Amino acid sequence: MVSYLVSLVIFTAVYAIFSLGLNLQWGFTGLINFGHVAFMTVGAYTTVLLSNAGLPLIVAALLGGGLAAFLGLLIGFSTLRLREDYLAIVTIGVSEVIRLVALNEEWLTRGAFGIQRFALPLENFRPTLLSRYAMIAILTVIVGLVYWQLWKWARRRFQKTGTIADIGLLLTALGAALGLWLYGICAIALYNFSDNPARNGLMLVSVIVLALVFWRLEVLVHSPWGRVLKAIREDEEVAKALGKNVFWYKLQSLMLGGFIAGIAGALFAWQLSTVYPENFLPLLTFNAWTIVVLGGAGNNAGTLLGTVIFWAYMTITRDLPRLLELLHSLIPVIPPTIDDARLGAFRIMLIGLILIVLMMARPQGILGKKEELTLGR
Repeated sequence: MVSYLVSLVIFTAVYAIFSLGLNLQWGFTGLINFGHVAFMTVGAYTTVLLSNAGLPLIVAALLGGGLAAFLGLLIGFSTLRLREDYLAIVTIGVSEVIRLVALNEEWLTRGAFGIQRFALPLENFRPTLLSRYAMIAILTVIVGLVYWQLWKWARRRFQKTGTIADIGLLLTALGAALGLWLYGICAIALYNFSDNPARNGLMLVSVIVLALVFWRLEVLVHSPWGRVLKAIREDEEVAKALGKNVFWYKLQSLMLGGFIAGIAGALFAWQLSTVYPENFLPLLTFNAWTIVVLGGAGNNAGTLLGTVIFWAYMTITRDLPRLLELLHSLIPVIPPTIDDARLGAFRIMLIGLILIVLMMARPQGILGKKEELTLGR
């Protein structure tokens, strides 16, 4: 159970980092990127290939992120001067081209067989008791800072709305309670680090990377640079009239979002312990879109909340067959079983229904600001 929950925390952290990159590009800059998985693919394969060549893992991951940012530069130079829909078309095409290259260039990527047996972070680390307490202390500091920020945000929200019956406050409180429980599980896993060094170490690394990415993005989007991005998103003609180089700002956003997705790709590869082309289907991009829309575009905290909701939904609906058996015992009209194909279709239908209801009730997302977004007008 602990290993499963640790794995769930890693996936949540990886998806949160991946979605923060998309939120920077779309939520803050208005760039429609339907091929965000391309950056993750480049980051994952580059990290694995370079680490197999003998480079330290952190250097390989940074180079993977750098190559993903370079891909953003190439895409941006060819499309950012055109209309927004061209960027959407090009990015989804690029993501498929890169996946097909990974599938067919067997001399480099081993094709459909994929790459296995590569180094993982901290897999050979055998901590002393003091080291284990230090790792728990690092995790505690990160969690403490998150809850401090949550408290400040909730107080401002309460002062603004004047009621606790607010969907954002309620979901945040639920997420905070779930987070405390998971923190306890993660602390236990770090204390028993030697039970599964690769997974427990990756969990700590993923949480630290997520905290660093979130912190730096918050600093950036509240700086003059971030305010220019928001101005471009709302009306780039106004930004041009003020003398801003809109093309250069868009390019920076695309490259930085690509770099973040490339780092997420390295963590994704380490979590899976293998990289196949089929791991990087377009569905990953649309999962990130779901997360950003759920949490609220243009809000990094909303992206984190959207990731928690998305993974809670994915985890709960995996147990749908058991729930059906229980419901069938109470209400015989309900079928007792469901085959895998129908289960997959039902889960997609359900998340689509949730998004439709959310868009009708809160088009700006759970934590988004309606008055700030063109989408909400």
